[in-house]
Amino acid sequence: MYTKQLLKLLIAIAFIASIGCSSTDATTKDTETESSSGTYANVSSDPPNDSADDTGGDSGGTDSETGSDTDTTPLEIDTTGCGNGVIEPPEVCDDGNISSQDGCSADCSTTEDGFMCSVPGEPCVNIVVCGDGKVTGDETCDDFNTTSGDGCSETCRLEAGWQCPDMGENCMAAECGDGIVAGNEECDDGNAASEDGCSESCREESGWACDEAAMPCHETVCNDGTREGDEPCDDGNMVIGDGCTPFCEKEPDCAEGACKSACGDGFILPGDDEECDDGNLQNNDGCSEECKVEKGFECDNKEEMLTDILEVPITYRDFIARPVDGATRHPDFEIYSGSRATPGLAEDILGDDGKMIYTGLCELGNLSSPEDCPYDEQTTSEEDFNQWYRDVPEVNKTVVSRLSLDKQVDDTYYFASDEFFPLDDAGWVEANMEKPLDGHNFGFTSELRYWFKYAGNESLEFRGDDDVWVFINNRLAVDIGGLHPSQIIQVTLDEDAATGLNLEIGKIYEIVLFHAERHTAASRYNLTLSGFTTIHSQCEAACGDGIVAGDETCDDEVNDGSYGSCMPDCTRGPRCGDGEIQEDHEACDDGINLTVYSTTGEPGCAPGCKEGAWCGDGVLNSLFGEQCDDGINEGGYGKCTPDCRLDARCGDGVVQTAYGEECDDGNSIADDECTLDCKEQLVHVE
Repeated sequence: MYTKQLLKLLIAIAFIASIGCSSTDATTKDTETESSSGTYANVSSDPPNDSADDTGGDSGGTDSETGSDTDTTPLEIDTTGCGNGVIEPPEVCDDGNISSQDGCSADCSTTEDGFMCSVPGEPCVNIVVCGDGKVTGDETCDDFNTTSGDGCSETCRLEAGWQCPDMGENCMAAECGDGIVAGNEECDDGNAASEDGCSESCREESGWACDEAAMPCHETVCNDGTREGDEPCDDGNMVIGDGCTPFCEKEPDCAEGACKSACGDGFILPGDDEECDDGNLQNNDGCSEECKVEKGFECDNKEEMLTDILEVPITYRDFIARPVDGATRHPDFEIYSGSRATPGLAEDILGDDGKMIYTGLCELGNLSSPEDCPYDEQTTSEEDFNQWYRDVPEVNKTVVSRLSLDKQVDDTYYFASDEFFPLDDAGWVEANMEKPLDGHNFGFTSELRYWFKYAGNESLEFRGDDDVWVFINNRLAVDIGGLHPSQIIQVTLDEDAATGLNLEIGKIYEIVLFHAERHTAASRYNLTLSGFTTIHSQCEAACGDGIVAGDETCDDEVNDGSYGSCMPDCTRGPRCGDGEIQEDHEACDDGINLTVYSTTGEPGCAPGCKEGAWCGDGVLNSLFGEQCDDGINEGGYGKCTPDCRLDARCGDGVVQTAYGEECDDGNSIADDECTLDCKEQLVHVE
């Protein structure tokens, strides 16, 4: 065997000799041939024969010892090998390079896991496709889409706070109380306790708002101008009749006549286009913010029974009638008097703002006939009158409350008081700018608005010992204005009254009562309202419809409790991810099942409750950085190390003489100076 140095010398000599040969020599051949590496000479695996007969004739002579013909036919270099883009035994793939972790291993002996190498010379194809509903390669989830924010990210990685136990299915919240709002959770304040705003099932509790995950919820503040939590509305004012009461309750719209309920006011009126109304504008509770029934829910629109007590919003405005030193009396209070009502002080229809329109009748300095103004002046001016039922700082103090009316046997509601003093110790008296009389605060107005369903022939009673006006459907129905002793009036809404008030049976109308207590020494107030039933929605998740909604955690329509199914109560049945190994269906279940690759030498549990890949499974998992895996991985020459890296070997470019290597050129070309088993070989050049 020639040494490598001698071999190179012989190649050089042969090349020089070939230059001097005649171009007409029949034995001379063009020895250059193109290859993928450039222009190479022909090679032979046998060294030249020094004992050949010098007189043996031309290049086609006979070996002097054997008598056989000397083979001088030039051989083409074998440029085949891993990386040339042609699959040749024992290769199983060849993508045109000798790089690993691209689908075809560096020695072309293995198609790496997660790839398909179907076309030689072309890049291998990664068959791990995020969004195909299959958890493959290094994916930890796949929910049939590449959208983030639903538990499985756009790259098919599990998102924090979620679990995706079933391949191709929707992900869900991992745990209520982990501080991450996921799945159908409405809130998550970092604990699983109720009565702190976020319930044990991570639903917002009534009267609370949970603005930020992992942070404490806070109680809502009605009338702060910010609608939050389950508040139907919050306009930040003390006005009744503007669509949102000071108690953050929605009011129906009655500006055009018959009332139309507003979505979120808690009731459905005749002619409404609402499918449901549960009294709030929250989604995911069955009735949407647009009052439509949400998927997965059933809403029962029930006619509610009349309650024993009717709570009606009422606005009181306090004026200074008996000023203390330095205070200023309002010119319409504790000034005028009368023995009976003075009708006509207000127009018989409300203005666009829902307030009374001043007529100027019996105004100070503008008296008409004694018949119209039998008790002389009753008001001072339009400006002063308009302050009675509007908030005017420094003139009046507003207090909003509720008036409780008791249900009667005829289903009407009645309130009566011979000592109607709702603002004792409040208003200007509390501010020490008005003197009480006999412990009472005189000098105030009240404004009450409510709604009733006109059935025909309702009988309503009103009483006051100063001004009282009642408007129905924006039209004047009762007028006992002016200063006078206690006076009662009854109104029957018969056919004639209905015609004058433009009422239709079965429709809902607004009733507005304006009252003023302007003179001592008594205050009486009676009120009758007609009760009406409303339709209110009660929505619940429809367990068994195949849609997970509300507090449901599972609903597959069958709900038989079998493996991977749902329980009859729409909770999850035995499944991958419950932390218990179901031997008939699972190879493992650690409750998390996200270990798609393990470096511990034994498998972890991967999505689908199957064993994940690991170094030592005998499969080349290049996606996780493996260079090799023979299933043993004991290391040593030509073998695989315990961490699935290639150990010293023929082909690593380092001559391992201890293992019999004579050369190592780091390639897989068979017919160059170094063989595939790292042995030197002679190269002939003609």
